Amino acid sequence: MSSDAAARQISRGAFSAIFTDPEKATQQFPVPIFQCLQVKPLGNQQPGAAGGERYRVVLSDMDHYVQTMLATQASHVVHDGKLVRGCLVRIKSYQANSVKGKNILIILDLEVIDSLGTHERIGEPAVYDASTSAAAPPANTTIGGTGFYGVKKEEPSSAATSWKPTARKPGFPSETSYGGGSSAHPNICPIEGLSPYSHKWTIKARVTSKSPIRTWHKASGEGKLFSVNLLDESGEIKATGFNEQCDALYELFQEGCVYYISSPCRVNLAKKQYSNLPHDYELMFERDSQVEKAEDTSNVPQVRFNFCSLAALQSVEKDATVDVIGILKEVSEKSSLTSRTTGKPFDKRELTIVDDSGYSVRTTVWGATAVDFDVKPESVIAFKGVRVSDFGGRSLSLLQSGVMSVDPDITEAHHLKGWYDSAGRTERFASHNTAGGAGGSGGRPEIIKTIGQVREENLGMDEMAYFTLKATVVFIKQETFAYPACSNTDRSCQKKVVEVGDGTWRCEACDSNHPAPLYRYTMTLNATDHTGQLWLSCFDDVGRVLMGNISANDLTQMQQDEDPAFGKAFEHANCRKYSFRVRAKLDTFGDAQRIRYQVLGGTPIDFKSEGHKLAEMIKQFQL
Repeated sequence: MSSDAAARQISRGAFSAIFTDPEKATQQFPVPIFQCLQVKPLGNQQPGAAGGERYRVVLSDMDHYVQTMLATQASHVVHDGKLVRGCLVRIKSYQANSVKGKNILIILDLEVIDSLGTHERIGEPAVYDASTSAAAPPANTTIGGTGFYGVKKEEPSSAATSWKPTARKPGFPSETSYGGGSSAHPNICPIEGLSPYSHKWTIKARVTSKSPIRTWHKASGEGKLFSVNLLDESGEIKATGFNEQCDALYELFQEGCVYYISSPCRVNLAKKQYSNLPHDYELMFERDSQVEKAEDTSNVPQVRFNFCSLAALQSVEKDATVDVIGILKEVSEKSSLTSRTTGKPFDKRELTIVDDSGYSVRTTVWGATAVDFDVKPESVIAFKGVRVSDFGGRSLSLLQSGVMSVDPDITEAHHLKGWYDSAGRTERFASHNTAGGAGGSGGRPEIIKTIGQVREENLGMDEMAYFTLKATVVFIKQETFAYPACSNTDRSCQKKVVEVGDGTWRCEACDSNHPAPLYRYTMTLNATDHTGQLWLSCFDDVGRVLMGNISANDLTQMQQDEDPAFGKAFEHANCRKYSFRVRAKLDTFGDAQRIRYQVLGGTPIDFKSEGHKLAEMIKQFQL
């Protein structure tokens, strides 16, 4: 299609209407069409973060251009390669905000119009100026990029901006703000729009889950915390309260209820190791944070699911978090087990659920959910946030932050109930169980890799990987070779202990104090082969092998006594060749992610055996 024909499709003047007269915008431009001028990932993102990368998009209506932010559920158009510079897009759902004089759209749903193709910039759009409600001069150094998008020019960021919704998602009443405001809370910010630069905001959200109160004891003091997951139409975010905020807010928050939550409330980068929500940020309640229960719960969704069929679990990575729905087929008696690490008892109950994919799966619930479980067989049961295990085949475990819903009023539940009543009740179901009892985890084939291959193939980046590495140890960090562990001999607790004021060592897991710790290895070492070098980490069993069967306790004593044998032990460990069994896994460290290579086992190279292996390999190439 020609540029002239494409120009006739663009909703010229739509931005002025959206930011100055939302009611007119809804009537005149119910589904506006814009041209995409730029697509760029948002900064300060954690690689591989749950929910995927988020994007900033510059859109033009030929008169003006405005920066927009794609909601995570809309990012698929970038991942699919459809949203590119010059294309035309139909905005099906959006939220307009004013951020300290700058206008921005949060795009909740959009569609790339393939039939209109891509074009050079259409028209001479200028940035929309909120202070004057007019366009700024169309300079060539305004919106970044190169070519017809201008030369990149960084704009200064502001540490104190405010979100002020000024327009509605198409189809929403213009007299209410996002999520359904009230006279006391007329301007509601979408959860998707929260960031550390947001200020003086209010969200209206439903509590989808609430954790129990957890406590800790350290040398510097003790404390407690709890967390809730908050959901509105744009997204879901985790919020945590510590100490005084825990006392003030814990009883106020109830699962399923809707609340107005207003700043001051700290917005931090999300710690993905503690949350399975896709939002890049999380909230921390402060002393003056305002929380008010909402009487009007309209426009706030219930728990949002992203279901995985039971048959598809076989292809889901171990330890991944998924949502499932099924018919409750069997319920076992409540039982208890004692944690090997903490020694504390846990209540558990195993359930069997089935779905119309023809599979059944064992699902474990814990704690109060297991004790109070009173659901009749053949009920529809949905789980949000279950961890996939491969012990004995695929099985599921409800996370502490997970949610269980019985007979939810959703389309998937009605479909499943209809299928079960008509055909599923008499069907025979396949199982993910394996005969080996370990899900094949103990029988992985040996895959030998060089360090160069490990790096080239990015092992561990997409999913956990196991391989064998034959390398020479060239350096072991002496500063952090061991940690003080619990010395409780009655339990297999290996948790770290901290020294308290009375000279004893506190184990939070065992809830007890000990006169002295038992040091265990937690080593970081550098290994090399003919293709490169790699940093590896290992724990106590491998550490003993490397250090010639010297315990971490004895080596720590040498260090404290300034015994020359301490340095000699490390010298003796260097320049020795080992066959390492390694696991590569993407882990989070602070605000960044990187691949961690952990040694699961190590043995000194048996040169005689290696010689025989090489001889056999040579024979395979002989004619």
